Amino acid sequence: MPRGVADPVVRGFMSRHVDWVRQKLAARPSSTTLEPFPPAVIELPALGQSIRVHLSGGRGRPRPKLLAPGVLSLLGDWGIDAAGCRRVLLNWLLEHAHALLEPQLHEVAEATGFRFSALQLRRQRTRWGSCSSRGVISLNVCAVFQTPAVLRYLMIHELAHTRHMNHSPEFWRTVEQCCADYRLLDRELTLGWRRVPRWVFC
Repeated sequence: MPRGVADPVVRGFMSRHVDWVRQKLAARPSSTTLEPFPPAVIELPALGQSIRVHLSGGRGRPRPKLLAPGVLSLLGDWGIDAAGCRRVLLNWLLEHAHALLEPQLHEVAEATGFRFSALQLRRQRTRWGSCSSRGVISLNVCAVFQTPAVLRYLMIHELAHTRHMNHSPEFWRTVEQCCADYRLLDRELTLGWRRVPRWVFC
């Protein structure tokens, strides 16, 4: 709450927007949801991949290795440090997703007439993407857990910011020219946190 704002004003604002707050809270992943780790399968719908996870074991630091398309081997000791193992798997996901998303972003940019300078991939809890004034597109790695249509919309949304660094009517007209059903896809993206496995944020 901003400094200097009286408590009754804040309470009035919250009461007028209580439904919106509940919707946003419901869209976030539940911290009480229990999931096995390592996961048996990593589903990446946006990339069209379903990756079986094989706990190979062995000595040494935990390290993932993609043995073949659709098979990820987890080598080393994955039982000593749960938090550390999750970071290792997350780092693999970031590298794997970046290698596939970068050429896809180039394809979308070329098809829609946009230009960007670079792609960054991050894990974020509240933002799906951003675009810098230098044309650097940042995408949330959690986008790989969404549908291909939602991922494409997200790319178009951020690419449109290379022309309009705001959410003005001109910006949304630009988005609509490239993605006619952007309103539906934007609503799906808002609820997309439900599709993200818990281990990504642990």
